[in-house]
Amino acid sequence: MIAISAFETIAEDLAQVEQKMRQSMVTPNKALSDVLACLLSSGGKRLRPALALLASRLGQAETGKALSLAGAVELLHTATLVHDDLIDNSLLRRGRVTLNAQWSSGATVLAGDLIFAQSASMAAETQNVRVIAIFAQTLVTICQGELSQLFSVPWRQQTKEDYYRRIYAKTASLFAAATEMGGILAGLPEIQVQALREYGRTLGMAFQIIDDVLDFVGDEGKIGKPVGGDLRQGIVTLPAMIYLCQAPQDEGVVDVLDRRGNQDGALTELVARIVESGAIQASYAEAEEFVRQGKDALLSLPAHPARAAMLEMADYVTARRT
Repeated sequence: MIAISAFETIAEDLAQVEQKMRQSMVTPNKALSDVLACLLSSGGKRLRPALALLASRLGQAETGKALSLAGAVELLHTATLVHDDLIDNSLLRRGRVTLNAQWSSGATVLAGDLIFAQSASMAAETQNVRVIAIFAQTLVTICQGELSQLFSVPWRQQTKEDYYRRIYAKTASLFAAATEMGGILAGLPEIQVQALREYGRTLGMAFQIIDDVLDFVGDEGKIGKPVGGDLRQGIVTLPAMIYLCQAPQDEGVVDVLDRRGNQDGALTELVARIVESGAIQASYAEAEEFVRQGKDALLSLPAHPARAAMLEMADYVTARRT
């Protein structure tokens, strides 16, 4: 759960969302139900459902529909993580063994599909055609983003614009959808709904940039995965891109991204050079600029306790270290 004082206002709703998600994971197969429940219990800070709930509180959303939306958003996120871990062959997430480390690829895919299906079912409970359409389009965007990454151009040809498109699809699209759909359920004017979407989009962009920074400077024990994991997979994120602009002749980058030589030794040395180069500070600055844009969008809405909580969340995103 989120350790932010302003979120105490939705603590009860978040608890109901948690219960609703757990009930959706109960299946006739007890072993499967236990595994799915474990997946949910290893969940993160519940930022996305919190966003949906807070946005819905800015107007007159029905409580039951807001809870369904929040559950749908978090289950969609959970399902993408199951498939991401399989695609990346990740054995740990948040310090726990991943599903694909325990099950066959086929079983893991089907488990992810089941969670996707349950998320869609919850989205349908909102009984709002526009919300359901946005939910479906967001899933399309996420899947297209993953496919684009798998079939992307070689790392030498990737630009910052490519990176921004990738993290929008991967992360920011769901943040944007959560706030937009919450605003729709709240019955807000269209200009406010779009302001909420912009807030969610920029917050999601900042969130992913910080995630990518933590891949270089995070505590492995806290982030639950090895430092330098993106580079190990040949994925160039913002800190590495900034460093490449500063040191285009660094052969260590080539050794790691083309997977040549002593991978572990070269990776450790490259991560150290990136951290020492100023690329981390520059990446934080870009995340903070996205947060500033998001706050500006949010401040166009009338003052409200939920708006205050969302402003606090924006500060939390760039301050987090796990």
